Amino acid sequence: MTELTTLDGAVVLVTGANGGLGREFVHQALDRGAAKVYATARTPQSWTDARIVPLALDVTDATSVAEAAGVAIDVTVLVNNAGAFNGSSVTGDLVAAKALFDTNFWGQLEVTNAFTPILAANGGGAVVNVLSVLSWLAIGDAYSATKAALWSATNTQRLALAGQGTHVLGLHLGYTDTPMTKDVEAEKNDPADVVRAAYDGLLTGELEVLADDVSRRVKAGLAAPLRALYPQLG
Repeated sequence: MTELTTLDGAVVLVTGANGGLGREFVHQALDRGAAKVYATARTPQSWTDARIVPLALDVTDATSVAEAAGVAIDVTVLVNNAGAFNGSSVTGDLVAAKALFDTNFWGQLEVTNAFTPILAANGGGAVVNVLSVLSWLAIGDAYSATKAALWSATNTQRLALAGQGTHVLGLHLGYTDTPMTKDVEAEKNDPADVVRAAYDGLLTGELEVLADDVSRRVKAGLAAPLRALYPQLG
């Protein structure tokens, strides 16, 4: 892989840029010297910085993904941040769970696949996939399943894209203070700290960033018996 050590002059595309993490990915990329940031969302917001380019992108719509890739042909860093939570379950009716997979899993793959040749043409660059501690812990039901699937796919992407010089980073985090978690009563990460850790890890060659203590504890516990992870099993 081509080692990415700086964002100076980089062209970054952030999906889900209107959200709490998304805005941090946009602003911190510029703070680190990025020349341009495509701030994408289904309905892009206005930005006051001329270096930020609002771009419509619905990760669940293949046509929208293709159109965005046709515009953002200079991207060198792709941040797959878009995601959703709808409270769905993998048990019972699966309609809502399938919709969640369309956003959190299939949509992320569509975006990465669309930008893979662009990254290759621009020297390799990097992909950052925003995952979750729930990639490893099933208490989030269908949401956990989508993130577990994306974690596995991230490992596959890392192997598949290494040959073209593209660095693939997985970012894991617990509850973070964003609109998605506004109804959660628990201690939450500051989005700025999470994004700072992600970019620091990317620029020092890390393959995986565990942004908080809970992510580090759960990852370390994966080798333990299942009842240690899931005490409710008795």
